Amino acid sequence: MSDATRILQEGGLADARASEELLPMVYKDLRRHAAVRMAGEAPGQTLQPTALVHEAWLRMSGKRASVWQNRAHFFGAASEAMRRILIEKARYKARLKRGGNPVRLDIEKLDLVAASPDEKLVLIDEAIERLRAQDPEKARVVVLKFFEGLTNKEAAECLGIAERTVERHWAYAKVWLFQSIRAAG
Repeated sequence: MSDATRILQEGGLADARASEELLPMVYKDLRRHAAVRMAGEAPGQTLQPTALVHEAWLRMSGKRASVWQNRAHFFGAASEAMRRILIEKARYKARLKRGGNPVRLDIEKLDLVAASPDEKLVLIDEAIERLRAQDPEKARVVVLKFFEGLTNKEAAECLGIAERTVERHWAYAKVWLFQSIRAAG
């Protein structure tokens, strides 16, 4: 059992001392996952991978800090925290776009069909939530692959399922999400 796994199982991030010991052990992996996720974001993004990791860490070590079963469980929770941060940021930007910062526009020059990257992210998140209600395991695969940037092998390890099962879930979920988003739009 690695030191990180021992710390996660003994007290997680609830203990400040354990949290200080754990961060250097997992920071590099968290930063790599955040960088993979941020690579797919729109240019000019104000949130950087380092800030995303720090925000996720703060959320995970808050009042309701958990004890994790193992590293995979911890990284799954980190993935979910990062996803939620990105979704909140996208929703905030979409709110600003919808009236928080009004600008007069010529309606003739608008391209109403095109959605911004933030709007697309919100649409994807809403579709994932619908998929989660129907099939939570497939939705979890989408979160791990799309938001965390995990490979099939890493996602399989995180979920404790076969790599081939992840491949099947991912193939199904991509089609399902595409159809769901197209039907919603």
